[in-house]
Amino acid sequence: MKIDTKEARQEVLKDIIRELHQGGKLEDQKKRFAELLKDVSPTEISEMEQNLIEEGLPEDEIKRLCDVHVQVFKESLEGQPLPAAIPGHPLHTLTAENRALEKILEELKGLLDRLSAAEGGAGLESLRSDLRSTLDRLAAVEKHYLRKENQLFPLLETRGVGGPSKVMWAIHDDIRAMLRDFRGLLDTEKASELIAVGRRLAEMMSDMIYKEEKILLPMSLETLNDEDWARVKKGEEEIGYAWVTPGTEWKPTVKAAELPPLPELHRPAASLPLDTGGLTPEQVNLLLKNLPADVTFVDETDTVRYYSAGAERIFPRSPAVIGRKVQNCHPPDSVHMVKRILEAFRAGRRDVAEFWIQLEGRFIQIRYFAVRDGEGHYKGCLEVSQDVTAIRELRGEQRLLDWK
Repeated sequence: MKIDTKEARQEVLKDIIRELHQGGKLEDQKKRFAELLKDVSPTEISEMEQNLIEEGLPEDEIKRLCDVHVQVFKESLEGQPLPAAIPGHPLHTLTAENRALEKILEELKGLLDRLSAAEGGAGLESLRSDLRSTLDRLAAVEKHYLRKENQLFPLLETRGVGGPSKVMWAIHDDIRAMLRDFRGLLDTEKASELIAVGRRLAEMMSDMIYKEEKILLPMSLETLNDEDWARVKKGEEEIGYAWVTPGTEWKPTVKAAELPPLPELHRPAASLPLDTGGLTPEQVNLLLKNLPADVTFVDETDTVRYYSAGAERIFPRSPAVIGRKVQNCHPPDSVHMVKRILEAFRAGRRDVAEFWIQLEGRFIQIRYFAVRDGEGHYKGCLEVSQDVTAIRELRGEQRLLDWK
């Protein structure tokens, strides 16, 4: 029996996955899929996962059996070629990076095979430098994942496709954790454990390439329009690229400066137009008051225009300083230093001045930053003072919430 309607196909797909999540046999569901559905598109798989999440199936559960899903649909997916894209298009760049990543993964697997055949710690010692070098190049995948997470996924969400992106993001984090584990093992003599983690890492990264190119990218090309891809292109240039330099043949049909705001990003009438997003004056005030640092802004005429009135300021300020020349707000024995900093900032010779002091048992960092507009014109000076006593004492990592 052939099932033609989209709604009916979705119900069959969801039922197959539900059966798997309840412990059904993979081969039985693959057979059922082959009998009822001739093929399935990447978009249909994404829609199915999205619908299951909306119906209450936890994202973690979908992530747990994500590889099983791919096995069910693999034969159908294999028959679908990767959509073509012009060099410079974000999709083309992502696939070019995948080809570079595959080469590095092959190098890693070759080194692990050599390590497996070696005897004891001497083998690991002889390969440690090569393994570390390969891992360093492999770690550049972070830019690849960041572009997906910060550019591609948000645009898909605006088109109603959010669940699958969250699942893929979670797998990114698993890969990141395994990269850290592998790096940590490189400094030990645990060769067998290093081999096991390295091989699992290579497998996970290869699987991610498959999921990208057989599901995410074809679905993205079908879902996003030219304006969306122009947004992706604009943002990815800020994040950077892994291993490749994008081509220049593809040109967005809409210039970045002419892109209208997305519907959900329309700013309220009372908001201030900022480079990224928009905040109301109340939100700006609350944000600055709650920064974990004291900030003071002096404009290009050396006039104090603002200081943050946080609950626990490091150095006292009063409203009387607003409108005064900053030189008049410092004692005579330090005003020469203030003048020197501002002169260097104004002349463009320096952009940062930094100090640190001990104050009543606390370690205080004080930094001054030159503020310039997009054309490099001096617009003032930002002073940032922060109590970094606790920060200096941090060791190791804390990745879990420690609330009591």
